Amino acid sequence: MKLKIAGFLLLFLFILGACSSAESTDSEQTESSRKETEKTEVLTGNTFDLVAEEAAHSLNSEVHVEAWTFNNSVPGPELRVKEGEEIKINLKNKLPDPVTIHWHGVPLENNMDGIPGVTQNAVQPGDSYTYNFTASVPGTYMYHTHQDGVNQVDKGLYGSLIVEPDEVSYDQDYVMMLDEWMSNPVTMDMANMNHENMSGMEDSEESAEEKSMADDMSNYDIFTINGKSGDEVETLTVKEGEKVRLRLANIGFMSHQIHLHGHDFKVVAIDGQEIKNPDDIKDQLLSIAPGERYDIEFTADNPGEWYLECHGEIEGTKGMKARIQYENQENESTDKPNDTIDLPKFDFMTYGEDKKAAFTLDQIYDVEYTMNLNTEAKNNATVYTINRKTYPDTDNIQVEKGDLVKVKLVNKSDSEDHPMHLHGHFFQVLSKNGKPAEGAPILKDTINVKPGDEYIVAFKADNPGNWLFHCHDLHHASAGMVSLVSYKDYIVDFSPDPDVNNKPE
Repeated sequence: MKLKIAGFLLLFLFILGACSSAESTDSEQTESSRKETEKTEVLTGNTFDLVAEEAAHSLNSEVHVEAWTFNNSVPGPELRVKEGEEIKINLKNKLPDPVTIHWHGVPLENNMDGIPGVTQNAVQPGDSYTYNFTASVPGTYMYHTHQDGVNQVDKGLYGSLIVEPDEVSYDQDYVMMLDEWMSNPVTMDMANMNHENMSGMEDSEESAEEKSMADDMSNYDIFTINGKSGDEVETLTVKEGEKVRLRLANIGFMSHQIHLHGHDFKVVAIDGQEIKNPDDIKDQLLSIAPGERYDIEFTADNPGEWYLECHGEIEGTKGMKARIQYENQENESTDKPNDTIDLPKFDFMTYGEDKKAAFTLDQIYDVEYTMNLNTEAKNNATVYTINRKTYPDTDNIQVEKGDLVKVKLVNKSDSEDHPMHLHGHFFQVLSKNGKPAEGAPILKDTINVKPGDEYIVAFKADNPGNWLFHCHDLHHASAGMVSLVSYKDYIVDFSPDPDVNNKPE
């Protein structure tokens, strides 16, 4: 009997060891065969295939993350199309969660806007979806998922869309997408973030929810340009005499203060819209908020190696810098990073040559609306409100086609910016803190409203649909700071499916 028992024990240990060995081998095989991201491609034409899939991604030489990608790169492919082209994008979802694609800043048909539960149902794992629209307005745009964006964009599901005009005035053209990452990623659930001992916004100088939000944002400790940080950021190569365009697009959650060393430059476009007769400026910081895009141009007339870098003192800042290297230059560069020095900030409210604008402050508008933006505590959670309400209970801006619309945006939060993004339209910036704009008319789709600031903007309701108007700090949007510009009598051409887990923010 004892021999039989001993035999059974030996057999059991043998089987257990074999299973452990198999599991170890499977784990090693999975690790060794894990797909890694590749260099971002530049795709041209008018038909594109985008595959949403997982991959291992290196932010720098030390930090590697599990990314969600379009076509196995972060950012996804740079899509370059010509003004007026009809384009088609085929999305295939190979991720474990539903996704969509929103074409950030692009004026297109409402049913192509990529908002789950509003313009389409989220694309389920294994499914496909096709987007068709006309690239009618040239400029710098982005694309990104709009399904659970606070987490999915954070993982890398974004790219750039460049609509080129018929004629260009520059020799070199670089796209630089700005982002932040966590070296120790956590999943954000702003709508259900509970806090202990919370007794309201007024109870302390720094409320519990404000401190929690600050702690969460401090997790973003790696800043990237085109998915890379520090020495991994690709060098920008130029030739002496060339006119160079840099397209700076902020897909992240923080504003970044960008400084170009060694050159005069012009801000030639903001949010993709060209500025008439821009002035030369030098050693000014471009404050680029989440969702914004700034196009700058400079003439490569100062040979050497120069920095383009983010300024600030928070962790991660030093990783957001690129080198501009002149070809065939043997002299060593004397340029050094100076990311902590104080420089004046660029002000678009006084920039460019004044000319006749489409809208003025004192004309008659068909619709006027005020958006009071705030941070509040409700049901033991941090929420971000528009007129004391959170989405989907916020009040829509009701319009009819052809209406002239004026919106006042007021930030009542104590310490947080609110970069407000309007889908499907461009608006003209009329005033800031009661002072009218003085320079060239500025058209934007995203405007950063800092604590205590007030902007008045205006647009024409010329694109029927249901369009989001929301904060592009997606932590704020996912916790309520979303409303709609809703056209009366617009008929939605799809049926929201309650079983597909539509999460528009």
